[in-house]
Amino acid sequence: MATAVLLPQSTPSDYHRIISQTLKIPKDTKIAIPVGILACQRDPLLRSLKTFVVSTTVSQPADPPAKKPAKKAVIAPTLPSDPLLEVILHDTVIFPEGGGQPTDTGIINTTLDGKTWEVIQAKRHGGHAVHYVRVKDGDLPGALLAFSPGESVEVALGQEGFTRRYDHMSMHTSQHLLSALLETRLELPTLSWSLTSYPSPCYVEIPRGMSPDEIISIQNEANRLVFEGRRVHVEVEELNPVQEKPVPTLDSGRTVGRGLPDDYTGGVKRVVVIDGVDRNPYVYSISSSVEHNSLNRPTSCCGTHLPSLHNLQIFLLPHTDALARSTTTNARLYFLTGPRLIDHLTSSHNLVTSTASILSCGAPQLPDRVKQVVDERRKVEKRLNDVETELARVVAEDLIKEYRPQTANCNVYKKHIHRVDDSSNVLGFLSAVSITFTNLVAPDAKQYLIVLTSSPSSQTTSSTTVVLLFGSSDRHVKKIGDGLKSKLGVKGGGKGLKWSGKYVGVWRDKENVLLDDVIQSGEL
Repeated sequence: MATAVLLPQSTPSDYHRIISQTLKIPKDTKIAIPVGILACQRDPLLRSLKTFVVSTTVSQPADPPAKKPAKKAVIAPTLPSDPLLEVILHDTVIFPEGGGQPTDTGIINTTLDGKTWEVIQAKRHGGHAVHYVRVKDGDLPGALLAFSPGESVEVALGQEGFTRRYDHMSMHTSQHLLSALLETRLELPTLSWSLTSYPSPCYVEIPRGMSPDEIISIQNEANRLVFEGRRVHVEVEELNPVQEKPVPTLDSGRTVGRGLPDDYTGGVKRVVVIDGVDRNPYVYSISSSVEHNSLNRPTSCCGTHLPSLHNLQIFLLPHTDALARSTTTNARLYFLTGPRLIDHLTSSHNLVTSTASILSCGAPQLPDRVKQVVDERRKVEKRLNDVETELARVVAEDLIKEYRPQTANCNVYKKHIHRVDDSSNVLGFLSAVSITFTNLVAPDAKQYLIVLTSSPSSQTTSSTTVVLLFGSSDRHVKKIGDGLKSKLGVKGGGKGLKWSGKYVGVWRDKENVLLDDVIQSGEL
């Protein structure tokens, strides 16, 4: 993963603000702090924390769903085959999946045995963050003892876990800024967003496409605020579900955001504030949905956010992709920032320079050079097509020369021609031969049956030999086609006076002999 910019050493003390006099962070280490005011949400730059185990159970594999599950917006990690423990801690720096932001990963160091345990993922159960701890050696009794309730542990992100977290924070905070500007400048609410896997661009879904000028204006405004280094902070208070407004709906019937999940019991309401830009109330949710709302209403979101817009220069891909549904005008606007932007610039530069090197030109001349190559390729293809057309006529005329004297001595003229051809359109060439031959045959001529086969010059067990069968009688064509299927294993079919198929494998003299036997032994 690309290395981003330097971060401040610590989160500002006023980043996390409790604005409700009745909301308190539990100090009793036997009680789990609810999701919404976890250490990872109070201090997103905190990398490790000493805390205590509240409960531990052995994770049981989930029952397979009765029906195909809906596609999750947040990609879940692949769980190992090793046993897992579900551990609830008093507090944690590992963020549980939620609000469209994927789970953190990290480690837990147990004091009792001095071991380091890998945290595969964290999820919300009710109002608690549950850590899925991998038991590599399969020693469940020992693991349960190390994670006994009341035991002291250290939970940490580790370097790999923090790199992942920083990427998620960069994209999530940028999405808040982008959604706020789309709403306030262009009246485009964010219908959904996706924090994709690194290093792919993330996207926001909006009700319509955007013009290039609109995209540039939003990008310029976002980066102006980034350069100013606008601060970000979080305000939390006790959640009163009765006071929460319903999820808004557009004229199209599409909801803007989603409400609080029914199983959330944390009782915390969070508001993420970008100074002078955005003050959007966000109700905590760990739903697999990634719905957000920038209409100053509660919506499903709870992620970790950087305390400042510093160093979050945003790049918007200069187009929007319309969704492939006839019932909507919705579109996706893709964006990059932080480590993903650095990775995108690096890979794009490498792609441009390597392509320029192949084409023996400088990067600025690359578009003209590519156009020149494409034009030359089209001319070559046209010349090739002309030559193949002439060659097809020569092959057909040679067949006619052989066909005419033989038809006086037999009822049906039968012929097999095998060619070696590395062309990308072998069937097209063989079809041209058949069409030219048919056009040259006199209307009152005797019957004929011709098989054309073509193999590549270098063959392997996966090579394909193209077979084309044509004749003057559809009954004859069908009979020989069936024989090719049964005797040689050719897969194909046809209708009327033509039949085509493919033979997979190495086409040798043996196959030529078998094909000739099928043609000559058939009573036509």
